[in-house]
Amino acid sequence: MKPNHISTTPPPAINCRGQLLSLATPVVMGIINVTEDSFYEGSRMHGLHQVLEKAGQHLQEGAAILDIGAQSTRPGAVVVGEDEEIHRLIPAIHAIMNRYPQAIISVDTWYAAVAEKAILAGAAIINDISAGDLDAEMINVAGKLQVPYIAMHMQGKPANMQHKPQYENVVTEVLDYLKHKLVQCRAAGIKDFIADPGFGFGKTLEHNYALLKHLHLFYDLLGTPVLTGISRKSMIYKLLDITPAEALNGTTVLNTIALQQGTHILRVHDVKAAVEAVRIMEKMKGN
Repeated sequence: MKPNHISTTPPPAINCRGQLLSLATPVVMGIINVTEDSFYEGSRMHGLHQVLEKAGQHLQEGAAILDIGAQSTRPGAVVVGEDEEIHRLIPAIHAIMNRYPQAIISVDTWYAAVAEKAILAGAAIINDISAGDLDAEMINVAGKLQVPYIAMHMQGKPANMQHKPQYENVVTEVLDYLKHKLVQCRAAGIKDFIADPGFGFGKTLEHNYALLKHLHLFYDLLGTPVLTGISRKSMIYKLLDITPAEALNGTTVLNTIALQQGTHILRVHDVKAAVEAVRIMEKMKGN
């Protein structure tokens, strides 16, 4: 099931507030959106009771990480400021940690101040869609806090990223960008760097599938864990002429391809389906 050119060396475990999370077997990150503006209606949470319900469901279905965000990054979404993100995120993080103290929470933000407050509130990972480009303090803050840092590639900003994105070679350019970010993060003291190619963020349908086809190169050439976030995205529903609500089957197909390509973390709306894909792929590797 795994092409010969994919590295068989497992990445090291990442240190999540003293809790070591092994990535030798791929893990699943469950999405929790504390916003009413997410592109997929099924991921929108209204109130702490729904946040806790979704967190419990994700954990019961096998999520190793809960990724909580308060900012919609769909094209054309209204940008939420730092104060509003803090207002939405911190109570949600406190509630999850009180109910599920062993949960590993990732905070999805590009604001350094929000990330710092979220880590102090109990989050363990910073997930930054801008890899520090939207807040120059972010990488230094992540280094100071000594937490795993997910750096994602995005061409442009959420407001304009899908306006005719262009590359000479999308795979080479995204790889070069993440190599540069890795050097920058290491210099800032970040030990656990996780690379995210940024599916759907400043990429056409063709760009997305080129990245997926060559996803193995990211771990082979960067030597760091790779996160894949393709859940219910337009690369599925536009290709199949369906809605995000109908894109679970396509998501599972692409997640399976990503696993074949050696990804380490699947960021998803539907944890159960992704965990099942991981289990089946691990069984196939063992036979």
